[in-house]
This record gives sequence, C-alpha cells and structure tokens, in this order.
Amino acid sequence: MSTGRVRTKKKACSSDQSPDNLPLRSSGRQVKKKAAEAADDDDEASEKKYRKCEKAGCTATCPVCFASAAERLCAKNGYTSRWYHLSCGEHFCNECFDHYYRSHKDGYEKYTAWKRIWTSNGKSEPSPKAFMADQQLPYWVQCTKPDCGKWRQLTKEIQLTPQIAKTYRCGMKLNNSTKTEGSDQCSMPEDLRVAEVSDHWWYSMLILPPLLKDSVAAPFLAAYYPDCVGMSPSCTSTNRLPGESNLVKLEHLKSVPNLTVAGMNKYFQPFYQPNECGKALCVRPDVMELDELYEFPEYSRDPTMYLALRNLILALWYTNCKEALTPQKCIHHIIVRGLVRIRCVQEMERILYFMTRKGLINTGILSVSPDQYLLPKEYHNKSVIIVGAGAAGLAAARQLHNFGIKVIILEAKDRIGGRVWDDKTFKGVTVGRGAQIVNGCVNNPMALMCEQLGIKMHKLGEKCDLIQEGGRITDPTIDKRMDFHFNAILDVVSEWRKDKTQHQDVPLGEKIQEIYKAFIQESGIQFSELEEKVLQFHLSNLEYACGSNLSQVSARSWDHNEFFAQFAGDHTLLTVGYSTVIDKLAEGLDIRMNFPVQSIDYSGEEVQITTADGTVWTTRKVLVTVPLALLQKNAIQFNPPLSEKKIKAINSLGAGIIEKIALQFPYRFWDSKIQGADFFGHVPPNSSQRGLFSVFYDMDPEGKQSILMSVVTGDAVTTIKNLDDKQVLQQCMTVLRELFKEQEVPDPVKFFVTRWSNDPWLQMAYSFVKTGGSGEAYDIIAEDIQGKIFFAGEATNRHFPQTVTGAYLSGVREASKIAAF
Repeated sequence: MSTGRVRTKKKACSSDQSPDNLPLRSSGRQVKKKAAEAADDDDEASEKKYRKCEKAGCTATCPVCFASAAERLCAKNGYTSRWYHLSCGEHFCNECFDHYYRSHKDGYEKYTAWKRIWTSNGKSEPSPKAFMADQQLPYWVQCTKPDCGKWRQLTKEIQLTPQIAKTYRCGMKLNNSTKTEGSDQCSMPEDLRVAEVSDHWWYSMLILPPLLKDSVAAPFLAAYYPDCVGMSPSCTSTNRLPGESNLVKLEHLKSVPNLTVAGMNKYFQPFYQPNECGKALCVRPDVMELDELYEFPEYSRDPTMYLALRNLILALWYTNCKEALTPQKCIHHIIVRGLVRIRCVQEMERILYFMTRKGLINTGILSVSPDQYLLPKEYHNKSVIIVGAGAAGLAAARQLHNFGIKVIILEAKDRIGGRVWDDKTFKGVTVGRGAQIVNGCVNNPMALMCEQLGIKMHKLGEKCDLIQEGGRITDPTIDKRMDFHFNAILDVVSEWRKDKTQHQDVPLGEKIQEIYKAFIQESGIQFSELEEKVLQFHLSNLEYACGSNLSQVSARSWDHNEFFAQFAGDHTLLTVGYSTVIDKLAEGLDIRMNFPVQSIDYSGEEVQITTADGTVWTTRKVLVTVPLALLQKNAIQFNPPLSEKKIKAINSLGAGIIEKIALQFPYRFWDSKIQGADFFGHVPPNSSQRGLFSVFYDMDPEGKQSILMSVVTGDAVTTIKNLDDKQVLQQCMTVLRELFKEQEVPDPVKFFVTRWSNDPWLQMAYSFVKTGGSGEAYDIIAEDIQGKIFFAGEATNRHFPQTVTGAYLSGVREASKIAAF
C-alpha cells in the first residue's frame, strides 16, 4: 500500500516536473486575477464617488441631496444606491429616503404624522416624494432690491412667509435679525440651477406639480380637496375639523352652497362650490375654462399649477378690488418649496396679464397712472376710436386706457351715459330716466363697482301687492294662483319649442293665447273676471321684460339667454343712480361730445371716420357701440357695407321701447296701504289698458322723500306716444286715484315723462328677439370685421342682453379682443 501511495505521489509530481512548481504557477494566476480585480475596484470606486440620476432626460450628472436628513449617512453629493428625482436640480438620496420611510428610522414618525394629515385632507397619494416636496425642499426667495432680483436658496430651517418674501434682500439673516451679512451680497452669483427653471423642458421634468401653502384662496375653496385646486393638504388653512370626513364636509356644504368669506362683500362668489352650477361669472376652481386652455395649452395635461395661481389671483382680487392687482402684490403670496417657486412666479405674471386682459380682474372703475399701466409695453402701441359714450363704450375705454392703449370716444350727444340718464332734480333722491335696477347681484360687475365706490345698493323686497282700480288689494292667493298658471303656460311654450318637427316660429303672444284657450277647453276651469285681470298684469310684466308687445316677440327665442348662467341673488335698486358708476368710468378719458359719426370707411389699411361737422378721424381700430335702432336705420354708413349676414342679424332683433314717469308728491300718501313694500302693482281693468302704469316703485327706501316711479310697456307705449307730458301725467294720476280711492291723493309737485323713442341718437330702450329670429343674432352682430371694426352694446351680448351690466360686459369683451389683436 505504501508502494501505491508513493507511486501516486510520484505520478502527481512527475506531471509537473517538480513538487515546488505547483504553488508557484497557482500564485501567478492569482496575481493576474487580483490585478484585474484591482482594476475593476478602481473603476467601481470611481463610479461610487457619484451616480447619475436615472430619470430619463435629467441633466444632473452629479446630483446633490437637498434633504440631509440622515446626517451621518446622507450621500450629500457623493454616492448613493439610488437618486430620487423631484426636478432637474433637486434630488434626495436613498439614505434620506430610508430615514423617513423605514419604520425603525428616526424620521419615520414625522413622515407618518404628515401622511395622516395629507390623507385626511387631500386626494393625491401621500408618497415619500410628495413628503419631500411638501416638507423638506428648501424655499427659494427673490431679492427685492430693484437692481438685483437674484434668487437665493434659504437654509433648510427657514420657513418662508409672505413678509419674508416681501422684504428679502440678499444676505439677509432670517433667524433673529434682519441685518445683512457683508457689504454687497447682491454681487454674489446666482445659483446656476435658477436659469434652467425658465426652460420648457425643466417643467416637463418636474415630478410633482406645485401645491401652494396657506393660499389666500383657501377660505373660498374649503369644500374642495386642496390638492385638486392647487393647494397643499398639509396646511392648517386647508385642514378639516378633527374627525370630519370628506363626505360629511361636502354634504354639509351642499346645504350652504353660497360660501362667503368673512369680511367680504356677500355678492363676491367667484368660485363654484361642488355640485353648484348656473351662476354667472363663476369659475370651477378645479377645471380650466376653454379660453384658458386655448391661451395656456401646456397645462392641458396637468392644470394644477395654472389652477393654483389662477385661484390665488382671483382670491387676491376679490379680497381687495379697490386697488390694481400687480405681479409684485401676488409674488409674496406664492408659498411653495423648491425651485418650482421660481417657475410659479414667472407663470403668475403671464396668468395675471391674461386675466387682466379678459376683464376677470383689474376691472371696474379702477384708474391707473401712465407709469402703472396694467399690461406690458408691447400692448401700448395701439390706438382706438370708440363711437358712443354709453356703458359699453365707457367700459371698453376704461379697460383700454388702463392697458396703456390710446383711446378717443366720439359721442353724438351733449352728455355721456347713453341709455343711462339720471334725474337729480328731485329733492333728496336720484331717479333714473333709464336703468336703475340691478337684476341679480352675485358676481355682477355693478356690485363690484359699487364696492369700489363704497356705495350701498338697496335690496328690493319680494312683496308686491296688486291693487285693483277701486282701491281693493287683491287676495294674495289669487295672485299666487294666476302666477302659477301664467308660469305653467310659459312652461308649455318651452316644451313646444323642444319639438324638432316645429320649424315655424310664431309670436309669443299668439302662442300664449293658443295654450291658454286649449287649457280652458281641456280642463274646464273658468277663471273669474278678477283672475283674468291678474293674468293681464302678469302679461304686462312679460312685456316689460321684453320691451315690446308680445305680438312681435319670438315664442321660440324670447328667453334665449336663460340657457346660459345668469346673475343670481338679490335684485337691488341703485339709489344713487347708475350715473355715479358711469361718471367714474369716464373720469380722465378723452371724450369728444357732440360728434355724431356719419360714416366709417375701412377699405384701406387705416380706418377713416367722418363726423357730422366734416372732421375725418384716422385710426387702425374702431369700436362701434351705438344702439341697435341706429344700426337698423343705417345711421352710420359703412364702406364696404356690412355683410348680408350681419344686416340680417341686426334686423332679426327688435328695438324695444318702454317709457317711465316719475312723480314727486308733498307727502307719502301710499305708506299706510303699502306698508313698507318697495313697489306695488296695478291690476289693469281690461286688456286694452295692460302695461299702462302697471308697477309703481317707491324711489326712497328710507321713506323720507315722496317719489313714485312707474313704467309704460307694450301697446301702452303707442297709446301715450301722441300725448303731451301733462296728458300722460293726467292719465297716471287717474290710475293712482283709483288705486287709492279711499283717500285723497295730492297733485304732484314735480314730474317727468321719458321719450326714449323720440331721442334721435337712441330711439329705444333695449333689444328683444323678433318672431323668426334667434339668440345667435347677438353673436353675429358682435363679430368684428377684419380685425378693424368691433361692436359692443347690450344688443351684442347674447348672455346678458337688455341690461347695463350686459352693455358693460360687452365693452370689456371687446377691449380684450382689441388688445389681443
């Protein structure tokens, strides 16, 4: 066996010639292997010094961790197994991620506490990235020194506040003092990352949209998930009550949809509440409007940043509408962590200018000096001539003037206001010969301008006793019954026009009569003589609303504007008169009185306007705001002539007429009977007298002065047309003495009767849709011609025709179009 063992050993040795050779050769191979491994280790060590961000497209080759949460373990600008990308200039390392995300780590409790708040208030995922963006990113702030403006990153422990943002200077110590370090900290270069923020690609690489902290919009939007309207769910301003679920909160708010903010005008409701609709000039805080998407298509995929800034701007405007809202006033309210705050500030300026141009903010009676124009210099190289100094013309002129655009107004009459004309000769009371009532005050620009002027409007009560000739007050149950039947008839008209087989329009009066007769026949109901008279009163109210007798009004389109959101809320009497607003709009504008325009020639590059005195005015853009009646009678010659389409639209609308009478008495003989009501109705003795002084308004809500105002509508307008003022007064006094037959009614000490139909430069009160016409005519009349000739006025406002508000808004609309061209 030993021989065998020796042989085996020899064989092994012989194969390598020497027993010592085996370890020598093995050592050589290991050296080579170790050398190769050493080379690999050098590469790996070099790679471990840093690691690129793995986010495709990220330009950060050497990321730096902004969090520094795990003090000893944080990669800082060194190696980490993974970088978490928030933006191209902001990353955090895997070690800091673990510090908050792992349950055994020190930061876990802070993360979970934040997560609880976020989950209870918000809708988006409370991810670690969202936590880092909301809680750990450093703030950036801009130096407010006029010749600096550099952006500086604040240290991690500094919480940005509006006050800091408003006053920050480079080098300012923010811990305990406001002293600055060094003599010229502004000379220090700006962080290179700041320049990248303006690029489109930078925003496209942003992982999470910015959510503003403590936004001024928060009180307006308490019913929404904060992160759906651009706000952080972690702020106390967006917190719900302890234990209050989202569902409970939303259900609670359904019962009080008109959320108002403490200390704010109750008519200011710029945002829809959840499940709310049909409110004019209201926006959804969680959705972009079509014109916003058109202007800012880059936000169509994720509108969060746009909504955050738009909602903030709107809230700031309605918080203080008496001063122009500038970018400088908005900047310090943008509180959000990270470089994205720089982007927000840049975008806010664009959004603010857009909203200003559209008349969503910085509107009303604001007046700005030449060094404070509301739009940038590129808008200032335009000039416009406006024909007509009514509500539409003045609204457009005020907007354009504030934008920095040169405006001249040519007015045919010797006064401004158009169909707004107040009589201030009555003792202690202003009486409007034209408009004086504001129909629906919520978000109404008239309410805004009254707030700007410090004017209070008088809310009109609902009580309206119907008094019969003979002096008896009609039983309210009869009034309610006939009001119900009257509205039921109009409902049937609405159903009839839904029938697509009905191609032929008919007069509204004819259709009402047809439905009424059919109802009587089918139901067998017989109305009493008084009930028939009360029905005539309601018909006269309808003629008041239309400005015409019902034989001319379209049954299909008489209420065409009701398909759009209308102004909600109180109806009010503007006791100081609309002229207070009109006069303020006109302040400081270049208005040339007694310059009737005869022709507008837009055949050349420039537009030439010729006035009655032969003067030729040259401009590039003209805004025509004359009443519909003047367009129908070709009071202005256009060259080239208006298109057939526009002429057809002009003639498809009616130039409605109502007249007014106001009377001042030596004392208030009506008080005991009316008992504080703002108005009372006159039940006509027969259909032929329908519309003749159908409603009387008490023009002094305080009850100190003795002034009544009444209206003449429908066919009654024709009845008084050929009577002189004293004859009209006599008819009115006959009616009043019938209504108050139980007492002596004194003769008035003063009165007036309007004659709108006889005014050569007006000839009407307000428009309506004639039989065969449609609401589309308003839009067609409003269409501009070649970007040179623009049109405004109540007869160009499809949504709000017949009102001063509608005229005003049409002027704002056209100012926006002119500025954008």
